[in-house]
Amino acid sequence: MVQVTIARWAHRGAGPVPAVLALLLALGGLAGCGSSTPLRSERFYRLDPAPLAGPAGTPVPAILLVNDLSARGFLGARQVLFRTRAEPLVTQRYDDLLWEEPPTSALARALVAALRAARVFEFVVVPAERARADFLLGGELERFEHLATEQPPRVAATLHLALVRSADRGSMVSRTYSGEEPLAGSTPDAMVAAFTRLSARLVGEAVRDLQANQARLRPTPP
Repeated sequence: MVQVTIARWAHRGAGPVPAVLALLLALGGLAGCGSSTPLRSERFYRLDPAPLAGPAGTPVPAILLVNDLSARGFLGARQVLFRTRAEPLVTQRYDDLLWEEPPTSALARALVAALRAARVFEFVVVPAERARADFLLGGELERFEHLATEQPPRVAATLHLALVRSADRGSMVSRTYSGEEPLAGSTPDAMVAAFTRLSARLVGEAVRDLQANQARLRPTPP
């Protein structure tokens, strides 16, 4: 059962699986074969980058609404995507490695947490709170994939964000954030850890950009 995940991981060029881990998984699979409830091979990972520590200044006296991010194709789903050097134009999906929630939702949540921690705006809200916001932050996740056969293996992400005034939809800040992060090991857990580090870094860059533009960010008088 669980061995299927490891076999597919190794076959797709993510590197050798440590012998101890392989042994533990094999033992777990043998123990599960005698049980009445079959073991599931899927593994669900939580993408939850913690806000990077940084200076918090005087917040803009305004309400910011952070919308969920958009994405095209498979990027809006929960399966972990990967790409190989042999087929660079082909987006592939791991059958048994999934996110608890789509990366678009996880990154929007991370932005909310980071902006609140940095006190960029007086209030940072989400759509479910139904507040009348002065500014809207949204964007698109354009890339979020494991580069399985690169040396060293790494993950890559590209995120475009735009801040607009809610009154007239005037653009205030618009930028694309992109980066790569190498894996610290050869397991699925190491891949997820790399995604988490990269996400935290890109979210941190976005927060610093908004902080740098605070002097321009004033709500439109009613």
